[in-house]
Amino acid sequence: MARISKKRKEILAKIDREKAYSVAEACALVKEISTTNFDASVDVAVRLGVDPRKANQMVRGTVALPHGTGKDVKVLVLCTPDKEEEATAAGADYVGLDDYIAKIKGGWTDVDVIVTMPSVMGKVGALGRILGPRGLMPNPKTGTVTMDVAKAVSEVKAGKIDFRVDKFGIVHSPVAKVSFDSAKIEDNLTELLSTIVKLKPTAAKGTYIKSINISSTMSPGISIDTKSFAN
Repeated sequence: MARISKKRKEILAKIDREKAYSVAEACALVKEISTTNFDASVDVAVRLGVDPRKANQMVRGTVALPHGTGKDVKVLVLCTPDKEEEATAAGADYVGLDDYIAKIKGGWTDVDVIVTMPSVMGKVGALGRILGPRGLMPNPKTGTVTMDVAKAVSEVKAGKIDFRVDKFGIVHSPVAKVSFDSAKIEDNLTELLSTIVKLKPTAAKGTYIKSINISSTMSPGISIDTKSFAN
């Protein structure tokens, strides 16, 4: 049986496993229990009362986090030459079309978000088997297939993220970095949870928000009281 280190025991002792914390309490505690020697990510897992196998119970959306995620998001814009300057000026890390499509076919996916235009989706669509499993496939519903590529890039760089429920009915998403003060983590988390609540499918019956857990990289999870959010 694996032994628990002294430091791990100290961290676990700070968490009341029988308690569902308020959002404010959880955001303060997650900073306290983070012991990594790097700026850890703060993540949330929201278990929903939906059946994601049914199209009318799929939960997917975007949210602009007030304080961003703290992560340097790498953005690739696949566009026609007339849009390249616009995309670059907006802060895109990579801009092009055929050359990057060839790179992706060769296995390159070193980006966090891909933005493209409706007119080139015929070419981008052929990359579905590579980009889809990695969550990189552009989608009009998340604003990553648009003629206004500059706006899309600016929003992503400012903290706009997309999320979707997985096959187990859970939404996983980063919301901040441990270096953020607890008030900023709380603002970001509240914005995400409020957005998820608004997306409740009409076909979903019973309790919608079943559980909420927040954690930092390598830390235990902290349970958040779901009563703060409409069910």
